Amino acid sequence: MSHHQSADAPVVTVPALHQWARDGRRLVMTTAYDAVTARLADPAVDMILVGDSVGNVCLGFDNTLPVSMAMMNHHLEAVARTRPRALLVADMPYLSYHLSLDETLRNAGGFLQRGAAAVKLEGGAKRADAIRALVDCEIPVMGHLGLTPQSVHVMGGFKVQGRGSQDALRVLEDAHCLQEAGCFALVLEGIPSELAARITQTLSIPTIGIGAGPHCSGQVLVLHDLLGLTQGHRPKFVRTYVDGLDFLRQALTRWAEDVRGGVFPSPAESYALPAGVQAAVAAWTPAPQTDREAR
Repeated sequence: MSHHQSADAPVVTVPALHQWARDGRRLVMTTAYDAVTARLADPAVDMILVGDSVGNVCLGFDNTLPVSMAMMNHHLEAVARTRPRALLVADMPYLSYHLSLDETLRNAGGFLQRGAAAVKLEGGAKRADAIRALVDCEIPVMGHLGLTPQSVHVMGGFKVQGRGSQDALRVLEDAHCLQEAGCFALVLEGIPSELAARITQTLSIPTIGIGAGPHCSGQVLVLHDLLGLTQGHRPKFVRTYVDGLDFLRQALTRWAEDVRGGVFPSPAESYALPAGVQAAVAAWTPAPQTDREAR
């Protein structure tokens, strides 16, 4: 059977992902932020991430920090309504898991109530307590190490991580700490290939790379990046499969020309009155206005 899921393919679960990773089948994850992108993604991928990247991809922010739980819930609900087969993972936004365990559990539990099957949160050893608490409440957690976009200010920008030996060993230790805390998978972002390979070799849970080389258990890219729908700088790790912006702009430009040229809509795209009604409409004239109405 092809790795493309057939119409009657079962819903993807965490144990299924673990089995596929053990079998050497590479895992595929992309983002979706609404029903349209969810329907685009679902037949092709194993996991859909409702990412806090919605902030810079869809909402016009410079980074992910302004994204709130309310925004995340709004986008998660839109994706969940399409009932995807892919495992649905929701990103815990900035400040949603930093303040107290109570609040962390309430926020993550709210994601599950809205249709997510798992949550993702950023950071290393210092997040272990939050992860343990979530896993204790039967909430599957995906970790995220390396370039963690919510830490953009600490990192001084979106820079490759783990290049120095101390940094590299810290990422390795963090990865094992997150596995120990109960994560079912780890996103490795913006780290050298060799480091990601070593992490993948030494862990028993799958790794999902983004700018982390080819040796991870799977890969994730932002849907809008791989479809060529983002403007401006694209990171080195993005491969664009279609120039989506140009393609769609051409279609819109053609439509605008058709409107301006009077060739859209044609009779095929228009509705007609029944003949009897046409005569009545054609014969109708407005009643003369009285002086009082005119004033």
